Amino acid sequence: MDNPDKAAQAATRAEREAFYARIGADNLAPLWEQLHNLVTPTPRSDCQPAHWSYQKVRPYLTEATGLITAEEAERRVLILENPGLRGKAAITTSLYAGLQAILPGEVARAHRHSQSALRLILEGDGAYTSVNGEKTIMRRGDFVTTPSWTWHDHGNDSDAPMIWLDGLDVQLVGMLDASFAQSSQADRQELLRPVGDSQMRYGNGLAPMDWQPPANKASPLFSYPYERTRASLHAMQSAGEADPCHGYKLRYIDPLTGGPPMPTMGAYAQLLPAGFDPLPYRCSSGTVFAVLEGRVLVELADRRFLAEPNDVFVIPSWAEHRLVPQEKSVLFSFSDRPVQEALGLWREQRGGASGSL
Repeated sequence: MDNPDKAAQAATRAEREAFYARIGADNLAPLWEQLHNLVTPTPRSDCQPAHWSYQKVRPYLTEATGLITAEEAERRVLILENPGLRGKAAITTSLYAGLQAILPGEVARAHRHSQSALRLILEGDGAYTSVNGEKTIMRRGDFVTTPSWTWHDHGNDSDAPMIWLDGLDVQLVGMLDASFAQSSQADRQELLRPVGDSQMRYGNGLAPMDWQPPANKASPLFSYPYERTRASLHAMQSAGEADPCHGYKLRYIDPLTGGPPMPTMGAYAQLLPAGFDPLPYRCSSGTVFAVLEGRVLVELADRRFLAEPNDVFVIPSWAEHRLVPQEKSVLFSFSDRPVQEALGLWREQRGGASGSL
């Protein structure tokens, strides 16, 4: 004899499914069927830990320079696609990253877009980027910004290729349906100020009398030279104890507000001393790292890999990890932390799963 309870349950399911089908025709859906997937106890991200070896990727960049010119491509970039987000041009659920190459004599023509962009110089010395009429000479380790809706072009007047890591808030802007872009008729924008002008105006604890925050809420300082960053990290090391999770870590700031260089992306520099044994750490912002000096063993719950100079890797939201230096190491990183902080969403956990939130 059939179980009456099972028969009743089957009838109820059938009745509900029929109801769901009827309301679906009018673009409605039952929240109770999806609530557990929408409001989760901890983040559930399709982003996966991933590691790009520069030694492996660098030949692909060389090959790309022979296949397409900077003029044809507008930006000759290999996208770093997260294996959990293939086809979305995403390295985390909110951010894009890629490796851009420009050969001697090439120009990546001027354009502007609503997406904010950053670049970390990985290889070469002497190419430039121009932002809103100011040229910045780029060297390895420099952190350079092109804030939202600023004209920018790149050129290489040196005698060797230049390669850098691009980071943009493409996915975040796309999610908001706020993408706009415009191309210039000229390859190079007109220079309106001398090289280093913004550094002299804003980088010495000073600002013009009539300065007002720009509409894009970005730092007026476009270039953060690695020479200064490295000196600051070593000064921090000589002055105090290391943070038990991060070693010695600094955030890049807008010198006039103390906020992030751009409102959607935070950028950070981190020194891990030789022999440093970090505590486990995790936070709610998926983070992209690049190694500038040394070698770092990246330890996650189910994966370990060794990151070497110019390698790029990503740690997803709420993935517990340790960054263990194999020698003195310096890392650059960027994430969407400023957005999460502005919305009151950002969280971290130190010292493992038993640590406080």
